[in-house]
Amino acid sequence: MNGPAGILDGVRVLDFSRYIAGPYCAALLAYLGADVIRIEKPGGSEDRFVGPVSPTTSAVFLQTGVNKRSITLDVKHAQSQEVLRRLIATADVVIANMPPPALQRAGLDYESLCAIKPDIILTTQTGFGHQGPWSTRGGFDGVGQVMSGSAFMSGTPGKPARSATPFADFGTASLGALGTVAALYQRRDTGKGQHVQASLLGTALTFFNPALIEQAVLNVNRVPCGNRGQTSAPTDIFETQDGHVLTHVVSNGLFKRFATQLGKTQWLGDPGYADDTVRGERRNEICEQVAAWCAERTTEQVLDELAAAGVPAAPVLDLDQAPAHPQTVAMGFLGDPGYPDVAAETPVARFPLDMSGYEPPQQRAPTIGEHTDAVLKEIGFTEAEITDLRAGKAL
Repeated sequence: MNGPAGILDGVRVLDFSRYIAGPYCAALLAYLGADVIRIEKPGGSEDRFVGPVSPTTSAVFLQTGVNKRSITLDVKHAQSQEVLRRLIATADVVIANMPPPALQRAGLDYESLCAIKPDIILTTQTGFGHQGPWSTRGGFDGVGQVMSGSAFMSGTPGKPARSATPFADFGTASLGALGTVAALYQRRDTGKGQHVQASLLGTALTFFNPALIEQAVLNVNRVPCGNRGQTSAPTDIFETQDGHVLTHVVSNGLFKRFATQLGKTQWLGDPGYADDTVRGERRNEICEQVAAWCAERTTEQVLDELAAAGVPAAPVLDLDQAPAHPQTVAMGFLGDPGYPDVAAETPVARFPLDMSGYEPPQQRAPTIGEHTDAVLKEIGFTEAEITDLRAGKAL
């Protein structure tokens, strides 16, 4: 699908997954040139209709469906079993984000797949991991956030807050893609496939791990304080005359530049501001003075002054401003692959890496079952057999 220049050209991926953790894993592989075939139920699968932006697709699917082909197949239908067998026999990778029991019921567990294709790679994503008392439970992004400590520390005392960014989902997808590429690399050397297993809880615990390590080692018993950083200062979101900005000051070098820019040279040389740890302890005092400084300036003035001092800062942008920011536009982070029944621009994030020797494609997400006939013909079904499958409602 993506041409001979694809890094993973010749690799076929069957994507049985839904929502983000599995589908975006498959999308990353498609960006690298793999032929990714999404298998969804007749009429379209669930993730097309959660937060829909048209009658046939959602905002999530416009991102996670890029560069894929779509076929419809009722995997529970008796007539579908031969279709599944032939698909698996031609595949290198299967992706499915289901708990182990559901995987077995669908015949997509590793043992069943290996019986058809001995060197197959199965990549799965679960909510809580594949072992332990909760291994059979399903889950979405939030379960990782709340069980890792992240939601507790992201809120305020007594009011934990889930991040609007589904970082456990996208992180799990990214780690799953990394593991899949590693498994393909190993298979090249050994001739053997393997089962790559990622989880929302495992990802979230990994991302939030430094805070857990600090608590275990030092027993600091931190309490949440919203946007305000605790291990250095000033790190917070501050109100300006016309908006908000974030500053993030870590290390003595940055703090010296920041204090000088604010005219707070009395902080320099004072033991009470000597390092990140003590500044973190005095974060409220420091941030209150920074808030007063920001309140006297526009967002642009704050950003220009801090940029001149070499201090990291950025504006808080709303959902209209974020895609239109000059830096976002200059980098081309958001493309517009479009979609047949969506008339408006679709600012779909491109492959999130730049590679000097490879230009990842960005083809629009497929319509429901758009490539069913083409894929079935590739695996040996005749026109008459496809007609029969469709008449029997297997497709």
